[in-house]
Amino acid sequence: MHERMLTVPDEAERKNLAGFIGHALRLDESAVIRMRRRGPDHVSVWAATGFDALATRTVVGTINPDDTSAAGDHLLAALKESTDEFIDPGFAMDSAWRGALPPADGYEHLDDVPARVLIELAQRGNALAQEHGSNQGPPASLLDQDVLEVSGPSGTVGISMRVIFALTAMGFIPHTGSDAMTADIDLALIDASELVRVRAGKSWIRLDARFGSIYRHRGGSIPLMVAR
Repeated sequence: MHERMLTVPDEAERKNLAGFIGHALRLDESAVIRMRRRGPDHVSVWAATGFDALATRTVVGTINPDDTSAAGDHLLAALKESTDEFIDPGFAMDSAWRGALPPADGYEHLDDVPARVLIELAQRGNALAQEHGSNQGPPASLLDQDVLEVSGPSGTVGISMRVIFALTAMGFIPHTGSDAMTADIDLALIDASELVRVRAGKSWIRLDARFGSIYRHRGGSIPLMVAR
């Protein structure tokens, strides 16, 4: 067995992981995927989204070494070609990962937001981006704008369009359509009871959807060092 190895015993989990990486590659064809052991039986998989926000999904499995990064295109090909639970992540890409990962705990649950509300905000944002954007993408003023406020016992946090776009682009909200980007679908295809949980820590905001989570640093860009 190779020294570097990702092990995901369940075939459905391997397909879920392939879907996560596929979405990340649609946002950045050179995406780097970071894998970190989470307890004895789980691996948290991370990707940058291009919106100054991080996307993550946890699968049942193990990773050796405990914290390592790999090229997304190689990892996706290895997952698709694998006939068993062992996936060779290829060459280490640790030096290519930029920024720190958020802490695993220390978040307060603020509120649950209907998924349809977030998708509708993304659709409005897409329309504005097409109207005012350029070859470089949506204007920074649109991306940085807080489009939703969520309150909890300790205060109120703003959710920027960057976070909304990252959530929908990663396909974290389940729906009955076949569109690659969740924001492209009819709102009626999303269950009215589907919720996205909003949590906040001292330095990070976190949105937990059914198929994954989005994290954004409350200071804006992702820091190089961990800020708790």
